[in-house]
Amino acid sequence: MSHNPSAGDDRPLLLLVASSYRVYRAYILESVSARYRLWLLNPAPATWEDPYIIGHTVVDCLDLEKLTAAAREVARDHDVAGVLCYDEVYIETSAHLTAALGFPALDPDAVARCRDKSATRAALRDAGLPQPGSRAVASLEQARAFADEIGYPVIVKPRNLGGSLGLSKAEGPDDLDRAFALTDGTRMGGIRQFDDYVVVEEFLDGPEVSFECVVHKGECTPLIVARKVLGGSGDLAFEEIGHDVDANDPLLTDPHMLATLTRAHAAAGFTDGFTHIEFKLTPDGARHVIEINARLGGGMIPYLGLLTSGVDAPLAAADVLAGRPPTVAFPKPPRAASIRFAYPPYDMEVTSATAHRELMRPPVTEVEVGVQPGMRVRRPPHGLARSGYVIAVGASAEEAAGAVTDAGRYFTFEGTRLEPAS
Repeated sequence: MSHNPSAGDDRPLLLLVASSYRVYRAYILESVSARYRLWLLNPAPATWEDPYIIGHTVVDCLDLEKLTAAAREVARDHDVAGVLCYDEVYIETSAHLTAALGFPALDPDAVARCRDKSATRAALRDAGLPQPGSRAVASLEQARAFADEIGYPVIVKPRNLGGSLGLSKAEGPDDLDRAFALTDGTRMGGIRQFDDYVVVEEFLDGPEVSFECVVHKGECTPLIVARKVLGGSGDLAFEEIGHDVDANDPLLTDPHMLATLTRAHAAAGFTDGFTHIEFKLTPDGARHVIEINARLGGGMIPYLGLLTSGVDAPLAAADVLAGRPPTVAFPKPPRAASIRFAYPPYDMEVTSATAHRELMRPPVTEVEVGVQPGMRVRRPPHGLARSGYVIAVGASAEEAAGAVTDAGRYFTFEGTRLEPAS
């Protein structure tokens, strides 16, 4: 355990469970630390986090007993206001820690229900919300039987992973064997396992959108709408290669969508916390909930909210986790922003990564490398190989998106080719 002096600092203290990679997460700590002191509980010693925290404890964040002991040790010397976690891997453990410390946010049952895609489907179906046909299966034979029942094409994905890992589309029976093997072989250490781990689901046509929502005492407030951009072909077909955020997006104030968001959170039993909830908008006008994630969205979506309207989703999340009404303000004139990710040409251990910022022209505002030498990155669906990003901010969604159509041209990645994933 180590700490920095904080005498006279009356900001409430939040325990931060895991910090992840600086490039994609530093903006969260910058926002939250303006109002809250942060104590980091992390598997590794603090490095880039130092300017934003008052102390840290090195602990296995997947071991609830050890994590709770570390948290209680901090609480002996400090008044702890709540627990903050934005990492998919640790969110369930963090929910149990929150309950162990007596805080109402992040109810463990609700978080587990959100992370388990089959449990989410059941809860939403019971609430009468439109749902695709979906079933968790334990064998290829069960997968074939259900796919035959609902008809092809089908989506095959892990039951409780995020980031489109292990997800693919099977156009017919010949594709299903490959899709099942991919999903069944895509697992993550420390994540809860199921016998029926593979989910086979009806394919829904139409665009995907996500909402960043803050929920306080059952009241759901959407802050950001992001339009998902998929790769469209090859191994990036279902990869989220970017997001478009428009502060004037009509879905943000659509009464039917607002009612659906409230119903979905109530169905999941999620009353206090923050969610990244995803929808498929089908041609018949239906809004199908695809996932409810009990955390801040990835892919820099909350950061795009800061750029386009000034809404501070990380700070609103921290407020609720500290038991306070969330700060919801849109202080900037509305703009639009787009982000696109760059990927290495093949699975590699990175030896060098270069950003060609000399190519930047308005409305492009940021070009950032997302990997370091020595990192091992795999392209989807075996890994989340976002190795850099480009952001543009403009007066309209069309202007912003049009400026970032080819993120790859801003980067050069070199490295040693990795053996194919098994």
